[in-house]
Amino acid sequence: MPEPTKKEENEVLAPAPAPPREEPNKEKQAGTSPAKEWSVGESPSGEDQDKQTANNQLSTLFVEKPQGGTVKVGGNITFIAKVKAEDLLRKPTIKWFKGKWMDLASKAGKHLQLKETFERHSRVYTFEMQIIQAKENYAGNYRCEVTYKDKFDSCSFDLEVHESTGTTPNIDIRSAFKRSGEGQEDAGELDFSGLLKRREVKQQEEEPEIDVWELLKNAKPSEYEKIAFQYGITDLRGMLKRLKRMRRVEKKSAAFAKILDPAYQVDKGGRVRFAVELADPKLEVKWYKNGQEIRPSTKYIFEHKGCERIMFINNCVLTDDSEYYVTAGDEKCSTELFVREPPVIVTKQLEDTKAYCGDRVELECEVSEDDAHVKWFKNGEEIIPGPRSRHYIKVEGKKHILVIEEATKADTAEYSVMTTGGQSSAKLTIDLKPLKILTPLTDQTVNLGKEICLKCEISENLSGKWTKNGLPIQETDRLKIVHRGRIHKLVIANALVEDEGDYVFAPDAYSVTLPAKVHVIDPPKIVLDGLDADNTVTVIAGNKLRLEIPISGEPPPKAVWSRADKAIMEGGSRIRTENYPDSTTLVIDVAEKDDSGVYHINLKNEAGEAHAAITIKVVDVPDPPVAPNVTHVGDEWCIMNWDPPLYDGGSPILGYFIERKKKQSSRWMRLNFDLCKETTFEPKNMIEGVAYEVRIFAVNAVGLSKPSMPSKPFVPLAVTSPPTLLAVDSVTDTTVTMKWRPPDQIGAAGLDGYVLEYCFEGTDNWIVANTELIEKTKFTITGLPTDARIFVRVKAVNAAGASEPKYYSQPILVKEIVEAPKIRIPRHLKQTYIRRVGEAINLVIPFQGKPRPEVTWKKDGAPIDKNQINIRNSETDTIIFIRKAERSHSGKYDLQVKVEKYVETASIDIQVVDRPGPPQVVKIDDVWGENVALSWTPPKDDGNTAITGYTIQKADKKSMEWFTVIEHYHRTSATITELVIGNEYYFRVFAENMCGLSEDATMTKESAVIAKDGKIYKNPVYEDFNFTEAPMFTQPLVNTYAIAGYNATLNCSVRGNPKPKITWMKNKVAIVDDPRYRMFSNQGVCTLEIRKPSPYDGGTYSCKAVNDLGAMEIECKLEVKVVAQ
Repeated sequence: MPEPTKKEENEVLAPAPAPPREEPNKEKQAGTSPAKEWSVGESPSGEDQDKQTANNQLSTLFVEKPQGGTVKVGGNITFIAKVKAEDLLRKPTIKWFKGKWMDLASKAGKHLQLKETFERHSRVYTFEMQIIQAKENYAGNYRCEVTYKDKFDSCSFDLEVHESTGTTPNIDIRSAFKRSGEGQEDAGELDFSGLLKRREVKQQEEEPEIDVWELLKNAKPSEYEKIAFQYGITDLRGMLKRLKRMRRVEKKSAAFAKILDPAYQVDKGGRVRFAVELADPKLEVKWYKNGQEIRPSTKYIFEHKGCERIMFINNCVLTDDSEYYVTAGDEKCSTELFVREPPVIVTKQLEDTKAYCGDRVELECEVSEDDAHVKWFKNGEEIIPGPRSRHYIKVEGKKHILVIEEATKADTAEYSVMTTGGQSSAKLTIDLKPLKILTPLTDQTVNLGKEICLKCEISENLSGKWTKNGLPIQETDRLKIVHRGRIHKLVIANALVEDEGDYVFAPDAYSVTLPAKVHVIDPPKIVLDGLDADNTVTVIAGNKLRLEIPISGEPPPKAVWSRADKAIMEGGSRIRTENYPDSTTLVIDVAEKDDSGVYHINLKNEAGEAHAAITIKVVDVPDPPVAPNVTHVGDEWCIMNWDPPLYDGGSPILGYFIERKKKQSSRWMRLNFDLCKETTFEPKNMIEGVAYEVRIFAVNAVGLSKPSMPSKPFVPLAVTSPPTLLAVDSVTDTTVTMKWRPPDQIGAAGLDGYVLEYCFEGTDNWIVANTELIEKTKFTITGLPTDARIFVRVKAVNAAGASEPKYYSQPILVKEIVEAPKIRIPRHLKQTYIRRVGEAINLVIPFQGKPRPEVTWKKDGAPIDKNQINIRNSETDTIIFIRKAERSHSGKYDLQVKVEKYVETASIDIQVVDRPGPPQVVKIDDVWGENVALSWTPPKDDGNTAITGYTIQKADKKSMEWFTVIEHYHRTSATITELVIGNEYYFRVFAENMCGLSEDATMTKESAVIAKDGKIYKNPVYEDFNFTEAPMFTQPLVNTYAIAGYNATLNCSVRGNPKPKITWMKNKVAIVDDPRYRMFSNQGVCTLEIRKPSPYDGGTYSCKAVNDLGAMEIECKLEVKVVAQ
């Protein structure tokens, strides 16, 4: 079981209360199980009934469920679950849980181990969960779940962990958690199984008992350290760890008759006594502290009294607080010593203090111990001095002093000091010193660009704040704030107009303010930076002109506009002026050409005058260009040009925008987003076969002209792309047949046909082979001289003209080529082709050869009667057709394909089958009891296929109703049983093959009477039939053609007893452990699969069957062909 995490260590402060335990004797008398203890997060006891009901239900996977158990603290226990695997294809999944949700798979380790085994003979999975060195918190409810696909099963069980020792005595919690030893693994931990033994301690004055445990349990985690300090717990972390080990398992010792107590407690400076009693006084005893052996000294004194061994520790100090253990032989026992430090008392209280800001303040108290641990607080919050803090603490023996440097009003508060035995508090009040103004601020008037310096002096060295017009001033590169002792300065370099305002200096912590006014003056200036170099402003005719000219000057100057020595008034109608402190504006409503000219501005204030002249130019958009002309047209493009407009609007033409639209549409689309500088343009991406119109916009600096008149409508058309895949189809002594594929791109003009041209080798004279357009993609050029060489090309033609020609890559020799014949027998015809009587037979056998081959058919070596069998031949295949097959059509058909002196032959086996005739004779061999022995002879007519079985029927002589007794029976004799005594029976037998039962049945001539009187039946003596036979192939291998890259299979069937061993070979070499081959054998059918064969896999394959009676081998040829891409 995994150890608790750190989070669980904190949670141990508030454990869930466990249900009270009943006494063991009461449980036995009542006959009930022990009371269960439920851990935090487990199911409540109210669910016991549901769990019991679930466990009693029929299990679907478990054959043995884990059962609940009991274990003592420190003991081991194992839970076992078993699952039957007969119906499972793979291992089931099992999970162990504690409570409802805790998955124990992630907790496996030192205290929890999960194992699993599988027994092959019984096919049972065994799953084990072992708990090692159990602890009390391991008790509770557990659950085991097993799943397999859609099956699920679960089982719940309980674990009880009992204590191995008695009850725990009461202890002093505060003394238990003093500072523990350092340097060992269990430092800060405590086992409460035995707990502290009371030493003889001098009685002190009784104090009211305070339960620190209850305080910690009810307090917030943020208050733990405060409570630990207040009640003298110096090892809070150790306290939380040790509470987890409150019960320690005491094991019986063979070396010690009496061991050490679990823990001892002593006051600082006191004496403690450790004693053990040995079972054998001859054993050597050694004492250890934190793993280091203790030697006798004035501090450590050893005594021997009989079997008792004693160690005294004198003058105990805090460093003696640690773990001790004593060894005797190979055994040891250990304990822990807790040294309790006496509480520190405040002997001299803090006193209320008053001081001024900036003073050094000291708060002093005295305690009962030198260098004691003391905490200072301000308004209840602990003071923690830092490296840059104004607070620091001095310790001089028993005297503790809190020092505050350069006190401020923020230091006014209630200060307190706290020790482990008491506390004291006092109030500190910080007031301000009286302030005097030695040099006040004075008002200043400064020219623009000069320096501004505001200076004052006060009686105290205090910082302060500067404000301007009520807003705080931030120091910049131009504005500097200077503080030197009691003098404060504000220096502003290069005064600006914005620097004018009311300035105030306010010392910190005082309500006194020092005001001053700053006035900045500046001569008037006209800012024309936003205009052209020649101060020209261009305005579009008909638009409103609002010309705003920034001005400056302090105080704000007066502005006057004039044109041709005539002033423009502010209240004018169409042309007027507007004046503001920082700008002056000329407004012209609806500008006209006559408004062009020079306008003057005059500024004046008390600091001087300024003058400027501005030229205003009124311009307009250009006239529209004339209608454009479309000069050339392509499949998706055209070329257009135009003339510039007659009037450019007073501004040079910057370029043109072009738009187009479909003739039947009203939506124009812009073709260029960047200005076209030329007077020619090429629109693209048009739809072939659709009529379009285009128009032009002229653009100058003012704007866009009106559109030009649309151009005349035009339609983009283009020839197709060249035809593709031009190839020679056939050649004779006077003709050449060519074939090709249509063009990849045809276009909107469509495709009208093709023109095929040729020229003789050595000339450039192309001759048109067709008088009219060719609609098909194949054409034969006729009238060619034999042995001539020609070049061929083809063109596609549509309304736009002929496409680029597609050339054949090399000259073609006009001479017929002889190609040897080759027959391509389909795969299903390479075996016997079986059809039933009356079915149609239609077989197509392709072949190759040039010129056209001569085809001849024969049946069983004789010519075919064409009145019964139809034969149709073409240049590439031959067809044999029989409308209604008859058994006489069965036989071997030989095909011969001949081209000049080359001959190719192939054979096809056709078998026409029918239902068999009835058996010849059926007779009754013997009648005994309720049994009749029958025998019969096979039918004369087997239907041209093997007899697969017989069907036997019986009929009572009285009713003559026939009932089937046996179906698909393979032998020619049978015994009919369970006949009714006293009845008389007739029997008949049907023969059966692959086509079905025979139409008629053969009936017994005589009847069989089942006599009522019993008679003695003598069992016939039969000799044991010898079923053994040597291997024999019932279906041989056949020659096979395979396509490269596609799996191929070879099949045959074999019988034999004992079952023969099958071996496959390629070219007489056995195929063993080759991943390219897979071999199957099912019910005597043997299969060899060749995965994705290549030409290399072609060859002679053989199958060999061997048993104790002999061996047999058959073979076939495999040819792997590569299909051209």
